[in-house]
Amino acid sequence: MTITPRTSTPNHSLSLTNLDDAMYMRISPYYLCFFKKSLEMDSLKSSLSRVLVDYYPLAGRLRKSTEDENKLVIDCNGEGVLFVEASMDITIEELLTSSMIPNSSWNKLHNVKVQNLIDIPPLIIQVTNLRCGGMILCASISHSLCDGIGASQFLNAWSELTRKPFSKIPASKIPSPNIHKNLTHFNLESSVTMLFNFGENEILCLKKQCITIPFKHITSFEAIAAHIWRSRVKACKLPSSCIVKLIFPIDFRKKMKIPKGYYGNGIVLACAKSTVKDLVVANNLDHCVELVQQAKANVNEEYVKSVIAIHKDKTIKLDSSIILRITQWSKLGLIYIDFGEGKPLYVGSLNMKYWCMFLPVIGDSNAVRVILSVPENIMEMFHHYVTDIKSWREEA
Repeated sequence: MTITPRTSTPNHSLSLTNLDDAMYMRISPYYLCFFKKSLEMDSLKSSLSRVLVDYYPLAGRLRKSTEDENKLVIDCNGEGVLFVEASMDITIEELLTSSMIPNSSWNKLHNVKVQNLIDIPPLIIQVTNLRCGGMILCASISHSLCDGIGASQFLNAWSELTRKPFSKIPASKIPSPNIHKNLTHFNLESSVTMLFNFGENEILCLKKQCITIPFKHITSFEAIAAHIWRSRVKACKLPSSCIVKLIFPIDFRKKMKIPKGYYGNGIVLACAKSTVKDLVVANNLDHCVELVQQAKANVNEEYVKSVIAIHKDKTIKLDSSIILRITQWSKLGLIYIDFGEGKPLYVGSLNMKYWCMFLPVIGDSNAVRVILSVPENIMEMFHHYVTDIKSWREEA
């Protein structure tokens, strides 16, 4: 069914920023949350209708611009979002213990399939009730309207209104600062999804390989990202002189002084690059970590402005040297979503074919769950290099 904003909302066409309108952004990520207890559907629909008053662009439709058919605009017309109800004869425990790795059977958690993003609701929600009394929420949100931070902000605002119907939910959808679509040159049609859990001990073990950088100067993200990158490169057995890249999004809201509550795309991609030879030197992790740190440091105000300017051009070619793309969902705030019956038991996504995702481990704030797809022919070697951390020194 269609849920519309509870009261009238502005009716206008909203121009998308270069970032929002990038070809790379014309996707709809799936935000997945498992809850121990379900809620009354009427309560969820009512609070959704209310929160859409504040986040009214999500109830509009993406259209091609009348001035330039290569650009998109959001027609804020209040047509509403799609809300789907479903049920499954399974418990949360059965679903998670059978496979912590999302697979094709998880696609049932979002049964609405679309071929393009034009003229369809930018927000599609499916709520699936389970035999155990639990509930799974899967929200598909157009990346042209929200980045991960913005999507989490919206979902948390919706859940807060469900718990506290009279809360004031701040939102700020303003024009702001595009990144081209980058696809790995590996064929992922024949790929497998792999999962790795990095606890506090594993992360510490990685940091100890960095013999020239003090522990306190290395974040968990930097250590794990560098390790996954070098492991994948080594497993692929690429020529030593080959240039390989790692990209990951950086939030620039504070750097650019974007008003609090902005939920559009406030990210640009940072890029680390190296020759294969330098990346897989076995003695330590220093070089890899320093490359990630430098990529982060490069994202200043000038960098952001240059990315925005560059991506006015929709004809930018794909970069075939990118071997890994990481997105850090472990810090988005999805674990705080609470509709009134408790926080999620699991958060994640569907269809993670092209991105390596860093997800939170519920109950352990120091741990990170890494899920990514790799070509089947490198699976065993990749698993070895990721999990047998000590072997890197032994192979020096």
